[in-house]
Amino acid sequence: MNDSLRAGAVLGGVLALFLVVQFGALALLEPFETAGLQSTEDPQNPLNSVLYVAVLLVATAGILLVIKYDQQWILRAFVLFTSGFIASYVFAVVFPPVLVSGVNLAAYAPAAALVAALYFHPEWYVVDAAGAILGMGAAALFGISFGVLPALVLLTVLAVYDAISVYGTEHMLTLASGVMELRLPIVLVVPATAGYSFLEDTRAVGEESANDGAVGETDDGTLAEADDGAVGETDDETHASGDGESETAAAPAPSDREAYFIGLGDAVMPTILVASASFFLDTPEVFGVELAALTAIAGTLVGLLVLMRLVFRGRPHAGLPLLNGGAIAGYLVGALAAGVPLVEALGVAPYV
Repeated sequence: MNDSLRAGAVLGGVLALFLVVQFGALALLEPFETAGLQSTEDPQNPLNSVLYVAVLLVATAGILLVIKYDQQWILRAFVLFTSGFIASYVFAVVFPPVLVSGVNLAAYAPAAALVAALYFHPEWYVVDAAGAILGMGAAALFGISFGVLPALVLLTVLAVYDAISVYGTEHMLTLASGVMELRLPIVLVVPATAGYSFLEDTRAVGEESANDGAVGETDDGTLAEADDGAVGETDDETHASGDGESETAAAPAPSDREAYFIGLGDAVMPTILVASASFFLDTPEVFGVELAALTAIAGTLVGLLVLMRLVFRGRPHAGLPLLNGGAIAGYLVGALAAGVPLVEALGVAPYV
């Protein structure tokens, strides 16, 4: 397979994963609401986003401590538990209930099977399947719990944070290098070669990594990944630096790359706005999807295409500024085109 075909196949795989997460989240909104899973008393309160960001910063600090003291089993146990917890919500609304002694086996049995698969056989397709389920479930939970304004605040703050953490600091490099070896649905894996095995890829854990939500690639050297949206790569001739620049003698050809890695946060974060726009804003439906949500999806995909173009060129970049920025721009285009006043589209009407 030549380079252009391989790049096209990788791009198709990345787009497919994003679309599965986004449309899956939209399909879960009403069932989650009916099940009473809205987690905030006032979804329109922008302080919800501030609280979430604070929790994220504390969690990041906790993960760094776990890595520093070489106690990754704590992180592994937490991710596996969270995976089963969110998956049980998804399965509970997807499958008809099967109650045994008051326990819904239709929800907990497949969730337990998913956790077991991640623990015993975390091959790339298992990680991707789990990541897609977790991504759509998490985005839907946030979508029904965060109104448009909190969602916009959240995406904006995380985009800025991602840019700072990738271009200005190096703490996410340490984070990714410690979590990649766990082979859990913190990332989505897109093979670039036939027969690729995530389990056998010892290069998927390298010293030069970026944080948890980024797109990276493996080749004859090491891997560069990112956390909530960074993108990068390294090989024998390319090195990603903490400030987002790369010292590149020659970018590796696509034919030399075995796989690309997309942080699950890259798919989830813009989808929160997609879900929130569909749930809280009334706009005309196009192909059964609220217009503002559909244009937010389109904006996300435009940002993703730009991001992947940069990745294919061999330059490390933060992903959330492009992905969240694309989702926000697309959302505003759709909302305004539907005749929604700007102050209402931004969710600030109650404050002006």
